[in-house]
Amino acid sequence: MASFDQSAFDAKLAKSQVASRSLAILKTKAKNEALEAIAQGLENSVSAIIEANAIDLANGDANGLSSGLLDRLLLNEARIAALSAAVRDIVKLTDPIGQVLRGMDMPNGVHLSQVRVPFGVVGAIYEARPNVTVDIAAIALKSGNAVLLRGGSAAENSNRVLVSVIQSALASVGLAPESVQTIDEFGREGAKALMAARGYVDVLIPRGSADLINTVVMESKVPVIETGAGVVHVYLDETADLANAVEIVHNSKVQRPSVCNALETLLVHEKLATSIVPILDRLRESGVTIHADDATRVIFPDSVPVEESDYATEHMSLDIAVKIVPDIDAAMDHIRRYSTKHTESILTEDYANAERFLAEVDAAVVMVNASTRFTDGGEFGFGAEVGISTQKLHARGPMGLQEITSTKWLARGDGQIRQ
Repeated sequence: MASFDQSAFDAKLAKSQVASRSLAILKTKAKNEALEAIAQGLENSVSAIIEANAIDLANGDANGLSSGLLDRLLLNEARIAALSAAVRDIVKLTDPIGQVLRGMDMPNGVHLSQVRVPFGVVGAIYEARPNVTVDIAAIALKSGNAVLLRGGSAAENSNRVLVSVIQSALASVGLAPESVQTIDEFGREGAKALMAARGYVDVLIPRGSADLINTVVMESKVPVIETGAGVVHVYLDETADLANAVEIVHNSKVQRPSVCNALETLLVHEKLATSIVPILDRLRESGVTIHADDATRVIFPDSVPVEESDYATEHMSLDIAVKIVPDIDAAMDHIRRYSTKHTESILTEDYANAERFLAEVDAAVVMVNASTRFTDGGEFGFGAEVGISTQKLHARGPMGLQEITSTKWLARGDGQIRQ
C-alpha cells in the first residue's frame, strides 16, 4: 500500500464538513427521497454487490477468518433485500431534527427552547460488516449527519461498491455525494488519522471485536460512543417455564450465533438442574458444543469441561458455557463479573425476582422471559442501527436516529439585557 497521503485525507475531512452543513438544514422530504434512491440503488446493484462480496469472502477464507466473521461478512440476495427494506423503514420514521425537547420563558421574557440537531460529521470504524456501511449511512442521512466510514480490509471490495451505490443515489437527487465517504483506501493509517481528527469529526463510533473497540476508546482524540462485545447471559430461575426455556435458549444461541446479542452463558438455578436436559439436548442437536461446569457434566455427560476463560468469551460460534448456581444472587454476581453490559435475560414466573433482575442488573438491555436476539435496532423499530451502545453517557442500547443527534438551545428575545 502507498504511504499515507495526509493531504488527500484532509480533503475528505473538508468535504464531509461542507456536506454536513447542507445536510443539517435539509428538509425531511429531500432526505427521504435520497433514502429511497439508495434503497432502489441497492436493488439495482445486487449482482455487482454479490460479485464484490464473493472476493472478500474468498480472501477472508484464505486469511483464516472465523466462521462467525465470515457469516457477518456475507451479503446475498436476501441480506441485500433486507438492507434495502431497512432503508425504506427509516424513510417511514419521524425526522428527529428540529424536535423541541423542552421550552420555557425566562422571567425577562426571553423564550428558550431545546431542539434536536445533527452531530455534524460522524465517523465509524468497523470490520467485516458491510451491512454497517448501509445502516450507518442511512441513519446518518436521515438525522442530517455526514459520515466517514472505515470498514476494514476484510470487506474492502464490498464496501467500495456499496459506497459507490450510495453516492450515485445521492447525486441522482441533487445531494452531495461526499455526504457519505469511505476512507478504506488509507488503510490503518487512515483509521488512526480519523481518531485524531478532533475538530473535523464530531463523534466516532467503533463496531467490531473487543480489541478494536478498546483501541478506539483508548486512542481516539475524537469523542467516542462505545459499542460493546456481547458476553450475553440467560438465567433460568427456579420458577422458569421449561417449555418456554427450551425455545428461548435455543433461539438466543442458535438463530444467528455470530452476532453480539447471541447467548454465550446459560446460568441455571440448582433446583432446575436435573430439568435442563431437554434444553441441552436441543442445543446439541443443533451442533452446539456445551462447555459445562462439574455440576452440569454430572447431569449432561455429553459436554466438555468449561474453562474459566469461556465465561468471558464472546464465541460468535456454536459454543455455550453452562453453570449451575444456588440462587438469583449468585447468578447476578456471575453476571456482574463477566457481563459486557450488552444484554441479559431472566426466565422466571416469580414477579419479585423478575423485578429484582430488571432493577439490579447493569446492562444496556435487560429482559424477562424473552430471547436475547431482540436487542436490535430493527426489532426495536428503529429501521436499522448504528450499533449497540454499552456505555452510559448520551446513548445506551440500540442506536437509531435520535441517538446520533445532539441538542442546542434557542433563545428568542426582543432586546433584553442581563442586569
